[in-house]
Order: sequence, then structure tokens, then C-alpha cells
Amino acid sequence: MAHTYDYVIVGAGSAGCVLANRLSADEGNEVLLLEAGEPDESDDIHVPTMFPHLMKSEVDWDYSTVPQPGLNGREEYWPRGKTLGGSSSINAMMYVRGNPWDYDRWADLGNDGWGWNEMSSCFKRMEDFEDGESVHHGADGPLHVEQEHPYGDVTDTLIDASVEVGFDQNEDVNAGQQEGMGYLHLTVEDGERQSTAVAYLHPVLDRSNLTAETGARVTRVVLEGDTATGVTYVQNGVTQDIAAEEVVLSAGAIDSPKLLLLSGVGPATHLEEHGIDVEHDLPGVGRNLQDHLVASSAYECTGSEINPGEVLCQVTGFERSDPDLPAPDLQYFLARVYFMNHGFDNPEEGEGMTLSTTLLHPESRGRVTLASDYPFDDPVIDPNYLDEEADMERLVEGLKRTREIAHASALDGHRGREVWPEEEIGSDDDLRQHIHETVQTIYHPVGTCKMGDDEMAVVDDRLRIHGLNSLRVVDASVMPRITSGNTNAPTIAIAEKAADLLKEAR
Repeated sequence: MAHTYDYVIVGAGSAGCVLANRLSADEGNEVLLLEAGEPDESDDIHVPTMFPHLMKSEVDWDYSTVPQPGLNGREEYWPRGKTLGGSSSINAMMYVRGNPWDYDRWADLGNDGWGWNEMSSCFKRMEDFEDGESVHHGADGPLHVEQEHPYGDVTDTLIDASVEVGFDQNEDVNAGQQEGMGYLHLTVEDGERQSTAVAYLHPVLDRSNLTAETGARVTRVVLEGDTATGVTYVQNGVTQDIAAEEVVLSAGAIDSPKLLLLSGVGPATHLEEHGIDVEHDLPGVGRNLQDHLVASSAYECTGSEINPGEVLCQVTGFERSDPDLPAPDLQYFLARVYFMNHGFDNPEEGEGMTLSTTLLHPESRGRVTLASDYPFDDPVIDPNYLDEEADMERLVEGLKRTREIAHASALDGHRGREVWPEEEIGSDDDLRQHIHETVQTIYHPVGTCKMGDDEMAVVDDRLRIHGLNSLRVVDASVMPRITSGNTNAPTIAIAEKAADLLKEAR
């Protein structure tokens, strides 16, 4: 390892592309970005309406959980991006910051500098909001965010139906006040996806101090005593060692803890089970896994045709199931399309609409562990869905609300037969059974390298691995508690914050 980089970033996803841009802006930093996937050259990546076709494609890690008792023994499919931009290159482009309470709670857990006042500035800095700069939005950032899209006639009607059953209409779900129903913000510009690769990485690839390698799969972090000195990766069948002053893991909530475990950093007993030398006994690695589950009702959609270029999920909303809660605990997605079992079980004929509810603050906790010491084996993913009864009860309440919206008179001209669950289902027990049989991830795994100062924390509030030097984690895995909404925008904001922390440490 003759040549030494200032920073090696593992993973060119939602966080890694941000770091590559911000750190290489200083000509004195030499930055290497390593991505296991290939370049984001597929046309399907960049056309917003094509995102369902990216599932189980060559740009998807195509993970699965272990059988889940709470899901009637089902193994749940977990897509994760395997290309430049990571999951921001295959997701549904929904831009939701979360609730200010989320970040203040992070700070209350002992993470100085991560409260809403600090994080709101990161959101504004990263935004190029279509309506320009305001108290709530930025306009000079790399990431274009817009709210105006080709709307079909069903979209406004879905909001009207929500207002009819008691929701307020929310003109901006990212302006601090989440509650109510409104249009989604999307990371789209001129009809094309704005992944972090498009927004942050591609514009700076010509910098002489930034090297981005694709098809480069990191297999371990190299440790000398308590200090990270580089990484080992495999590219085109050739193993290479790279030296760095600072190693930053941005491989996501599945692969960042996996890589730490392969490197001998994690719970000693688990490492010993797989014959891995214990470099640093850190019990929280891979624990604290949280995810958002979504339960849905689906209906035939009548009296309307989909417009060319129409983004088919444009409505979201937030609600408290208990008025005494500090923040909304339920999120809704109202879509002008069938979305049953990740879209794989949609009816072959006809058009539909799907009304979904998401449990924002699950009490159940899972884990990511190793299947073996072989770095190319998938990890064992056990989200432990619905282990806590309270999670099921909130989903039942949310599902009742989606059906209430669907049967509002505003939708009489568009609502056909309820196909999922069947119309005769009505009792709470029936709804619980429907949830056990059909509930799915909405693709928001976080928390497996959580930030904090307790015994199960993996990183401190400067995102440094506890007990080790020159090694940090910067991605959704550091969230101590999952945010109130889609997690892509918060992950990008985490990377913006981390870039500041890394610059301050130089």
C-alpha cells in the first residue's frame, strides 16, 4: 500500500456521492470512492416512471430477510441500489425530510449537534428547490427537488377524499408542519431522476483529486491496532489493498455493519462463531435494525386514464393516532396505481389505486449478522417485524383510515371494487390477518451502526467508531431512531453534516 489517500469512501450511494463531492472540493484532499456496482448508465434509472423495472435487476442487490414470524413466515424482499447513486438510483424519488422532533430526539439521546436547528441547515444547503429559496427551503444546492409534476385527475381527488374524512390539506410536507395530506416532493428535474450520482458525483468526476472506481467490492477494513489504515477490495477478480488516512463506510444499513463484522469489529461471540479474529469487541454492530412497514388497500380505478409521464404516487400525508404523541406516527401514500407485493402481484388487467399506511416509529428491533466469513455471501437480515404488538395495532388503525379515505364520496367516480383486501373484510382480526399476509417493507432500513454514547452505540456524534481511530460510518445505519418518513433525504443530510465534521477534523 504505497500510495495513501486522504479519504477512502466505501460505497457511492446516497451518502457516499455527497461525501465525494464535498471532500474533493478541497484540492488538498485526495479522495478515492469505491462502488461495488457498475456505472448508472441504464436508461431505466433516469426515467422516473421506470423505477419498478429496477427491482431485481442488475442494479439491485436483491436481498431477502430470513422468514418472519410476524409476516406468516414470509421472507421479505429488500431491494438496495448496486450502482452509482446506490438506492437513490432505484428508489421512487420521494423527498421527505422527516419531523423536527426526530432530530431533536437524536440530540436528546446524547448526540450533540444533530438537533433540528443544525440539521435544517443541512437540508437547505443540499436543496435546489423548484420554488426558490424560502424560510424552509434552499435553492443553491446540488439536489433538485420539485413538487409540480404531470398530475392526473385522480390525484387531486385523492386529496379531496382525505380532506373529506378529516385530514387538513398540507401545502408543503417539508415545511416543518407534517400533519395533513399533500403532494409529494420528488428528486426529479426536467423529467429525469436526480440521484446523488447525478446531483453530486457526475458534475465533479473531472476533479484531478477525485478517483471513482466501480465494480470494486470492499472485503475488509485494514486495521493496525486500534487504527484503520485502509481497505482491501476486489475488482475484476484482482485483490487490491489501498491505504488511507481516513476510512469512511457509506455502504448502507446492511453492508456497513457487514463490512465491520468481516473486519473483526463487532460482537465478539458472533465473530468467534465464524472464525473471525476479534479486532475490536463492539456489541452494537448490526443491532438496532429498524424499518418502515407499509400496509395497503387496493381498488380498481375507473373513469380515468393515466397520462404520459404521470408520476403515479404523488400524495403523502401524516397523522397522529394519539393526539398526545409528540409527532405523527402514521404516514400515508395514495397512489394512482396498483402496488401489491412490491408490484409483483398486481392484477394483469385494468387500472388501480393503492392507499397505504406506514408505521413511522416501530418498536420492534432487528439485526444484521454474518452468514459466514466469506465476504461475498449475503448477510443474514432479520428485521423482527411485528415482534411488538403495538406495531400491529397502529398499522390496523392506519389501514382503517386508508379504507375510510377510499370510500369517501369524492372518489365515487373513480373507486371500483376493493381487490386487496376483499370487500367483505371488516373486523380488526380480519385486518390483522391481511397485514400478516401482505404487509411489506417500504425500503427504509436504518440503525445498524447507531450513533450515541450508550453501550450499544457504534459511532459517536462525530460518526467515529467507538474505540477506533480513522474509521467512520456515514449512512442511514447511524440513525439511532428512524425518521418520520422516507429516509433518503435524511441520509443525504447526514452526509452533508458528516462532510462538515470531517473537514473540521483535518
